[in-house]
Amino acid sequence: MTALFPKWTNKLPAMVALALPVVAVSVVFTVWFWFSPKHTDVGYAPVQPILYSHLKHASQLGMDCRYCHREVEHGAHATVPDADTCMGCHKQVKTDSVLLTELREKYGDGKGDNPAIEWVKVHMLPDYAYFNHAVHVGAGVGCASCHGRIDQMEVVRQVEPLSMGWCLECHREPEKHLRPLDKITDMNFTPDPVQGLQFKKDRNLHPPTHCSACHR
Repeated sequence: MTALFPKWTNKLPAMVALALPVVAVSVVFTVWFWFSPKHTDVGYAPVQPILYSHLKHASQLGMDCRYCHREVEHGAHATVPDADTCMGCHKQVKTDSVLLTELREKYGDGKGDNPAIEWVKVHMLPDYAYFNHAVHVGAGVGCASCHGRIDQMEVVRQVEPLSMGWCLECHREPEKHLRPLDKITDMNFTPDPVQGLQFKKDRNLHPPTHCSACHR
């Protein structure tokens, strides 16, 4: 009687048994490595409703971050500029620029409530993660530690993963990111870990690493 399957198929169970662990490990590694924020989020640079160059404003013109992000020292959110903030300058500067047409429309006559500029958020955290800008700024963590050299960007992009592991690295060794409080927005300042240890001691900083610190 002719065999239903060729003789070599007897080896299939052993081959499958050997292949399954390799496939499983490959899948886990692929998800762990390529699906992480380092690869899915870093580099994100959405198109904004109004073209705004941080290179021009923050670097070439020397504007301080806090002029536009005015609540960064006092609240959980840094806030983004509304039409009133932008027009504080642009009522006198580039008043006829085509690039600012939408800004002028948002501003209107400047006497009533201005519709919000629908900026597209770049640095996003999950809803279940709590982050307070004022706490970090007050501790001496500079803007560049999380946002990179924003002063060199024509279009804002995400440069750090903002993942849980990345945050914990900083909480475990905050001295790598601490700076004088008057250098918070100085993009050219490079934190010194040795000096940072002194800041950590003087400011009595003990960044939490337990779950409830960020998951409330």
